[in-house]
Amino acid sequence: MENTKSPSSCIVLFSGGQDSTTCLYWAKKNFNSVQALNIYYGQRHHRETESADIITKMAGIELKRVSTDIFTKIGDSSLLDRTTDINSTHRSSDNLPASFVPGRNVLLLTIAAMHAFKGGVPNIVTGVCQTDYSGYPDCRNVTIQSLERTLSLGMDFQFRIHTPLMYKTKVQTVRMAKELPGCMKALAYSHTCYEGKYPPCGKCPACVLRAKGFKQAGVKDPLIERAEHENLL
Repeated sequence: MENTKSPSSCIVLFSGGQDSTTCLYWAKKNFNSVQALNIYYGQRHHRETESADIITKMAGIELKRVSTDIFTKIGDSSLLDRTTDINSTHRSSDNLPASFVPGRNVLLLTIAAMHAFKGGVPNIVTGVCQTDYSGYPDCRNVTIQSLERTLSLGMDFQFRIHTPLMYKTKVQTVRMAKELPGCMKALAYSHTCYEGKYPPCGKCPACVLRAKGFKQAGVKDPLIERAEHENLL
């Protein structure tokens, strides 16, 4: 899935986190018309929704928001249950982290495709990555390729799912963000921490990955700079 420049429109699956913020600004550069879709599914780090509001306003992009409670009703993830150790392994599989939400990206991309179909939008952008990631199988390219075909067949509408970060390490993602006008400023308001804390906890898998990327890139995380400026660190 090569991410080539398209003159058409796209919908960005937008959480308000580091990766989706980088993808939002990538989409601004590569598409003429961009919409952002934020989906609240009961995640413990719901502070992301506030970030989504702030960042889309900064970017001048329309934000649509929907919610679903299907994950909390079926649920089996520390992202949905605050009593579960975020750093442990999954109850259903020793090979998966506790933070894995079964079917999350499959369902969220399906919802994005539903919105895209309604608006006649052929392009969907998502920040999934299989290089530096938490080990979620629905972040792998093979999953996205399969889902792209399934959604296109199921709706008889040719979708393209763009994954600009798929093969990038976190340090490469930081470097990419530096090259996108306005992105680093927006990252100061992004939220990554699985614990839903600001300043970030610095200990959960998402915080560790984010800190690693900025450190290796030799760049100060704008979010940390903001917290320091507000005398919170």
